[in-house]
Amino acid sequence: MHVYNTCKPYIYGFSFMISSAIRHVLRYPKLRRRLLQYVLLTFFLWSTADILLVQRHYHEEQTHTDFKPPERQRIYIASIFWSNEQTLSSHWNEAVVELANVFGPDNIFVSVYESGSNDGTKDHLRELDRVLDTIGVQRNIALSDVAHQDEVSMTPIDNDWSDHPPGEKEFRRTYYLSRLRNMSLRPLHDLRDIGTLFDRVLFLSDVIFTSQDVLSLLNTNYGTYAAACSFDILAPRLYDTSALRDADGHERVMQEWPYFRSSRSRNAMKSMLPVPVKSCWDAMVFMRTDSFYSNPPLQFRGVPDSLAANHVAGSECCLIHADDSLSKRKGVYLNPFVRVGHDAGAVYSASHPASHWLSAWEIFRSLWENRLRRWFTFPSLNGWTLRKRIAQWGTQEENNLERGDFCLVDKIQAVRT
Repeated sequence: MHVYNTCKPYIYGFSFMISSAIRHVLRYPKLRRRLLQYVLLTFFLWSTADILLVQRHYHEEQTHTDFKPPERQRIYIASIFWSNEQTLSSHWNEAVVELANVFGPDNIFVSVYESGSNDGTKDHLRELDRVLDTIGVQRNIALSDVAHQDEVSMTPIDNDWSDHPPGEKEFRRTYYLSRLRNMSLRPLHDLRDIGTLFDRVLFLSDVIFTSQDVLSLLNTNYGTYAAACSFDILAPRLYDTSALRDADGHERVMQEWPYFRSSRSRNAMKSMLPVPVKSCWDAMVFMRTDSFYSNPPLQFRGVPDSLAANHVAGSECCLIHADDSLSKRKGVYLNPFVRVGHDAGAVYSASHPASHWLSAWEIFRSLWENRLRRWFTFPSLNGWTLRKRIAQWGTQEENNLERGDFCLVDKIQAVRT
């Protein structure tokens, strides 16, 4: 109390000085104009420095050295498909064959699980199987004979289903996709049992990519990571952000560059450095095999039934990082050099090189939009209802604990026909 009383006169004195200065400026038009000029000049210099600095880092990409595959690096490729005929026929099959040529047929294994496609996906996967057999690549290409409509309409069992709307059973999307992803990993464990081991798992979606994209992603942060993700973009917007969480565990603050609320993630993105995040997935993801070989092995999953009943969901592609013991020790990174997309003409080409991806105006506008969103939005307030539900669920039973709380969202995710 004595200290407060001692400081009180100084606080009042400082406040009086500030208010007097403001009244003085408002009283004289010349001072108001001069102050406005200083503000505008500061804004101009700040924005110009931002643009020049970002452009400098992004132009450095043009001198980015091509990576070569490390010696004896063995890659297990895991993919799931449903009705992706166009991508397979136009690009994907050919790109996977090229990867086999780059790494060597003996150094990759291709595992594909297809789930009841209603187009020509099966035919193109059979063709891929034939070509990979010709060049001597080990593979497991599984084609499901159960139609997608039948799969999501079967009798509800276990914890794959939710009552939403009340009284109507719907397939929970995270459990459905978790099951498919885990099936694509089964050969990894079977091969381990006979002594065939791999260094990394490459989860590969139905996107346009090149072997250089894969090599760059493999060498993210000089190869030191628990997981490394590409950017799945709709230039310059992110295509899918359901599993993306920045270094502080926040969802992206905006869908356009520089995306993030966390200063660590945002500054790395601006500097074209590996971007530290808590979780990412997007289109291509490298993960170390250590955790998948552990006992029990790392697997994809959804949130517990009792938590999902409270209108809470979480992406299986985010929860996998929360469950991975290596995530904190080795780190999870986005690689800003690796940008892939679903459309070769409109997206992939538009973002290569990066100097064509972001104009000076886009840098200026996006940086200020990001600042304003960070200054005037409050994730702690927006997520209050969700945190309350999770806290209440945690008190219901002793074992109610969710490691991936940063992955959780206030919604129901169901698979529909």
